[in-house]
Amino acid sequence: MSFRSIILDMKGELGSISRKGFDVKFGYGMRSRSHGVVQDSSVPVDAFKQSCWATMPPELLRDVLMRIEASESTWPPRKNVVTCAGVCKNWREIMKEIVKTPEISGKLTFPISLKQPGPRDSLLQCYIKRNRSNQTYYLYIGLNQASNDDGKFLLAARKCRRPTCTDYIISLNGDDVSKGSSAYIGKLRSNFLGTKFTIYDAQPPNAGAKVIKSRSTRPINAKQVSPRVPAGNYPVAHISYELNVLGSRGPRRMQCIMDAIPASSIEPGGIAPTQTEFLHSNLDTFPSLPFFRSKSTRPESFQSRPLSGQKDGMLVLRNKAPRWHEQLQCWCLNFNGRVTVASVKNFQLVASLESGIAGQEHEIVILQFGKVGKDVFTMDYQYPISAFQAFAICLSSFDTKIACE
Repeated sequence: MSFRSIILDMKGELGSISRKGFDVKFGYGMRSRSHGVVQDSSVPVDAFKQSCWATMPPELLRDVLMRIEASESTWPPRKNVVTCAGVCKNWREIMKEIVKTPEISGKLTFPISLKQPGPRDSLLQCYIKRNRSNQTYYLYIGLNQASNDDGKFLLAARKCRRPTCTDYIISLNGDDVSKGSSAYIGKLRSNFLGTKFTIYDAQPPNAGAKVIKSRSTRPINAKQVSPRVPAGNYPVAHISYELNVLGSRGPRRMQCIMDAIPASSIEPGGIAPTQTEFLHSNLDTFPSLPFFRSKSTRPESFQSRPLSGQKDGMLVLRNKAPRWHEQLQCWCLNFNGRVTVASVKNFQLVASLESGIAGQEHEIVILQFGKVGKDVFTMDYQYPISAFQAFAICLSSFDTKIACE
């Protein structure tokens, strides 16, 4: 029996397990109408123990899993990697060592990947769909240009208007976007004018992060969050839009101060904080989804020291200034074909000179966002920000800004 036949046979058996126990309603499947995060499922463990894979030598098993991870590089086939990690503890430990962070692999595999910095040398291409009827926004990774499917669901956000501010609740579950949900991972809050925003993470972005008390505290299930880590609002970024007092026509001007990311992170060899697991005390609540560390990370949940203890300051991002096109009579930016519709919401973010970055690093586009159709927008990001942070920054562009336009 050839090695290729072994892998194909293994994928076939994993496929049956996935259909029975692991094809959950999480967005990592291909369901375009359901964006649920997880439901309890009974995995056929007894059947697995009786199969030939239970007695496979560890060295051969590791080789098979490595080949599966290497071959399934895109979605939807990459769901086989998630399935392998959820088979049993032994398989999960092996996959923990095999699967790399998006910074290294350039791939989003597990939910924790959304909290980790993107690839260093290329933009990770995503897109956002807006539902005007319920003020909800969905983040996807598209499969290909010819596909009619929505793609792989990543995150969802719901707009909540309040008397003095506006909140955008961000969740892993597109069907339950609320602060009381177990899939809640953070929020974006604006001031009354919609000119200043703060991104809050539900978990500390680094070891020295401080929680901000809020009048509206999220109800916490005792099984949901580790007692060692207080649940709350951890500010990770501040976004400000420049006021347009004179009412002059032109693009918006924005600035993002990344509280949790040092300015040196965009320099060669620089390091940004990397969350390595969701801090749940009882993982049995999520039996089908592995939340775990990568081999390249330390035993602690975070890789970087708090910024207060570092010499360099916070990373500051600014929107790249567009140029005026005389023939088209409009402001233009080079989105390399990723944006097709002119909109005041379109922007590109680069490192500000205020960060003290020299050389060409301050010209590298870290995040770009733009319109491609009715209620459809592209979102491309790279290191050192994560998909969660990029999504929250893009949500700020959707908010009404009377004083900035």
